[in-house]
Amino acid sequence: MGLEIKVPPVGESITEVVLSRWVKNDGDFVEMDEIIAELESDKATFELTAEKAGTLKIVAAEGDTLPIGAVVCSIEEGGAAAAPAKTETPAAPVADKVSAPVAEKSGESYATGTPSPSAAKILAEKGVDAGVVKGTGVDGRITKEDALKSESPKATSPKAATTPAPAVAGSRGERREKMSPLRKTVAKRLVTVKNETAMLTTFNEVNMKPIMDLRAKYKDQFKEKHGVGLGFMSFFTKAVCEAAKDFPAVNARIEGEEVVYNDFVDVSIAVSAPKGLVVPIIRNAESMSLAQIEKTVIELATKARDSKLTIDEMTGGTFTITNGGVFGSMMSTPIINAPQSAILGMHNIIERPIAENKEVVIRPMMYIALSYDHRIIDGRESVGFLVRVKQLLEDPARLLLGV
Repeated sequence: MGLEIKVPPVGESITEVVLSRWVKNDGDFVEMDEIIAELESDKATFELTAEKAGTLKIVAAEGDTLPIGAVVCSIEEGGAAAAPAKTETPAAPVADKVSAPVAEKSGESYATGTPSPSAAKILAEKGVDAGVVKGTGVDGRITKEDALKSESPKATSPKAATTPAPAVAGSRGERREKMSPLRKTVAKRLVTVKNETAMLTTFNEVNMKPIMDLRAKYKDQFKEKHGVGLGFMSFFTKAVCEAAKDFPAVNARIEGEEVVYNDFVDVSIAVSAPKGLVVPIIRNAESMSLAQIEKTVIELATKARDSKLTIDEMTGGTFTITNGGVFGSMMSTPIINAPQSAILGMHNIIERPIAENKEVVIRPMMYIALSYDHRIIDGRESVGFLVRVKQLLEDPARLLLGV
């Protein structure tokens, strides 16, 4: 009797997921705890594993939206020997594993360049000529996996074709893509924040020369001792944590008719991931050193790029920092990451003339922006917080001395 594999609970607020990719094919033999598929929620991507060894029977297709508890597939009793009993689908993965040595020994044959029935169907749906696909199966046969991989060059061809499009007068082409769960959630949350908070933004500018000089002086020693580079994010994170001590409302949130103040600072950092913006969290940032913050930032950013962030790593947070400067942004008004009450926006560093000691000098300047919820944070607090951040950044020694 087969064992049904269902969508597991992945978080209190998550009611459905999207089956983004099958790692294994229908009819494959899978081992217990082997990864068989990838599921995508509105917060993260996670892996679905086999709960026992057997033959995989796929129920849901890639792109399907599945509620929690829905059947994704089943695993039938039977060992690896059961796989060849099927006609086409299981043969492809088995052939793939031995394709290279067998093909080299066999050379050209009737099978060379010939797609399996399942591969032929996929190629036909994509409009890909079998003649341009290199088979990796036995004797050069085109397997199902070869056909699936052929999507990459197919996907790039429209972009190449549209490159000269602007030169064609009257071109009115368009394409449609289904919004990912992450993008839909981001869209809903942003609209909700705009509609349900009294959001304002205050600006200031920071002379980044003291930090840049400090980094230049100690970067080699810092990296040699801690194994990580000294970036700007650690300075901004520490500055936010120190400023929050003087202005606790910036690190608070509204729950119903109450204001919840936090004795800790969990800093959310906005990271651009392949599937959209994600906001992993540096827990208890107020108790971390610069080196610990840098290591955590690198770890979280790497997980974000690889879609390996867990729900716990993105749940919570009391204050957010976003760095639009890495994309060249000069100034922006970041939107609050609800239910938080404030977000700090960093921007690019531009050398500009400023007045210093009654002289005009050139300094590397950065605009910073604080968007805040005016329901809980008054103008005096918002401006005072941003000024305090500016003071700490322009005199980095304060971050180490806590003054």
